[in-house]
Amino acid sequence: MKRKFGDRANWRRISRRRFTCRYVESERFTGYITLYTIYNLKEPLWKTYGNHTYRIADKGYSWLQYFPKNCHYIVTAMFDERQEIIQWYIDTCKVQGVTDQGVPWFDDLYLDVVVLKNGEVFLLDEDELDDALRRSDITLEDYNLATLTAEHLLHEIEAQQFPYFMMSLEHRKHLFENGEFRRRI
Repeated sequence: MKRKFGDRANWRRISRRRFTCRYVESERFTGYITLYTIYNLKEPLWKTYGNHTYRIADKGYSWLQYFPKNCHYIVTAMFDERQEIIQWYIDTCKVQGVTDQGVPWFDDLYLDVVVLKNGEVFLLDEDELDDALRRSDITLEDYNLATLTAEHLLHEIEAQQFPYFMMSLEHRKHLFENGEFRRRI
């Protein structure tokens, strides 16, 4: 199981970036929200889902990430240089926490859900989850947690009850200025 950090400090592709983080308590969301803005990188990052290939990291792109309190998933809304949404990437996780330096992290449970801006939904990395169980990198309990979490997410998305789509678009538009959080959220 990999521990992943919100500041992506070990991401060698990126040569210049800005990372900001805030803890938020509101009726709509409680947890950490981070913004990772890419200023310079060695090469763009492209991903293919179905018949479409998308650039998800490049100069001027930003990733708005939600670490909801007491949840087993992390939501990343990826925006291009025009601040238009590219996709939402949802990682299932065992636990999440915060470093002594205030950087949110999570223990990735392999299974992911991607929702493209056109509404297409993909469940990813089922094979990685199966392999992790087979190698005893995760327990059967971890496996079931990932599967149940993904099923719950897919159900919320299908029922149009997943709040992070609209929330991320609103936050990116209204709560950030020049790559930094405004003073009040």
